[in-house]
Amino acid sequence: MQVSNMESSNGNPVPNQHIIFTPDATYFQSYQSIIIKITLENGERQVYLDENKWDYSVTTGKYRNQFLGETKKETERKIKAGQYILADLNTEPVK
Repeated sequence: MQVSNMESSNGNPVPNQHIIFTPDATYFQSYQSIIIKITLENGERQVYLDENKWDYSVTTGKYRNQFLGETKKETERKIKAGQYILADLNTEPVK
């Protein structure tokens, strides 16, 4: 497992905003909560958003958008289209 801080627009490490790399997935963690889990399933990228925390605060949203490379509206469209899956990412152990 490898953990790195997200970076601000100035390139400085941002406290409490982390990217976690494991052999099975890449995660975005804001403070103590997993917000996003990205896996490769059957050769396809699958994005999971925590159903309760994905839009928790302005700060979480800012770095979620940066992590995904898109706006909140784009994320909402992908949720509605079924491209992103809402799941409880904070009661399951990280794999």
